[in-house]
Amino acid sequence: MKKTRVLFLTLNTFSLTGGIEKVCCSLAKALTDLHFSFNLYAMHDEDKNLDTRYLKSTEYKGFKHKKMSFGISSILKGISADVVILSHVNLLIFAFIIKKLSPKTKIIVYAHGIELWREIPNWKKKFLQESIEIWAVSKYTSNTLTTMHQISSKKIKIVNNCLDPYFKLPDDFEKPTALLSRYHLNATQPILFTLTRLSSQETYKGYDRVLSSMPALLKKFPNLHYVLAGKADEKENQRVLSLISQLNLKNHVTLAGFINNEEITDYFKLGSIFIMPSTMEGFGIVFIEAAACGAKIIAGNRDGSVDALLNGKLGTLVNAEDMDAIAIAIEENLNSNINPKQIQDRCLANFSYQQYLKKIKELILSTINKAA
Repeated sequence: MKKTRVLFLTLNTFSLTGGIEKVCCSLAKALTDLHFSFNLYAMHDEDKNLDTRYLKSTEYKGFKHKKMSFGISSILKGISADVVILSHVNLLIFAFIIKKLSPKTKIIVYAHGIELWREIPNWKKKFLQESIEIWAVSKYTSNTLTTMHQISSKKIKIVNNCLDPYFKLPDDFEKPTALLSRYHLNATQPILFTLTRLSSQETYKGYDRVLSSMPALLKKFPNLHYVLAGKADEKENQRVLSLISQLNLKNHVTLAGFINNEEITDYFKLGSIFIMPSTMEGFGIVFIEAAACGAKIIAGNRDGSVDALLNGKLGTLVNAEDMDAIAIAIEENLNSNINPKQIQDRCLANFSYQQYLKKIKELILSTINKAA
């Protein structure tokens, strides 16, 4: 039997470390493990960026920012493919041309979040409405597409993100002594932890609201400490430092900066609570990573975080714009006694790579069968 031919087009896969790139890595691994005739073309990656744990060098091509070369190669490869998957709506022009030249080729677009929560050109909207299957990472993203772009819910499949197949699961849930020592903390004090990009262009993550809730919390938890981690741009770094100074939190906040993958599991274990009360999260892979490490979690209740927290079964959902609600949720979680192994087990039952692999196989085969 002829193998199903799948072409996966991305902007970046291995050269960046954001949420979309994590999805690209997991999907690439799935398509390889499912033994499709598979190729991944990355517009901005270089060949040397490839991580061969996820796919073979014969399946991968990085185009080093050469958009013209990427486009021509993608179109030529795409017209002979059974399925073309796009990692981002900005790649839609290439799928549009492929579909014109090869109407039988099925086009799938991954919808993550904010990249599609905005006005788009009419031709893109019409193409999405009429000619494409969409994989939305959460119900919230799906509902937003239906409301904002009038895309039929029948054309949208919910494909929750999964844990990276190589994510390091902890064997125990004790706070790591190395990090406690590094930040002059002790194992018994309450520690809040957030891991996110600190960007002046993406101020919806909610860490500023966590900071603003801390003065009231310090009256009840005087040794409360907040570890805020992630790469920051200069403008946002200055805003956060200014807020810390205004709130007199200098001795209660650590800006940890960028964290290497090798230490991420230890950081999740360091925090008594992982907290990110975001208002515009497409899904939030970081939530399921925290859960996989047995962390208590607090997230916003209006966006894709709801999917990641299983409607509250995996953590606490709050009004992310209500600092009193955030403070109450923190206090309740600090005083609660939750078994971290139960959190981990529930996370793995719903968001493991193996669960994701089954879902991708089911969707690809369904797409092919519809075309037959």
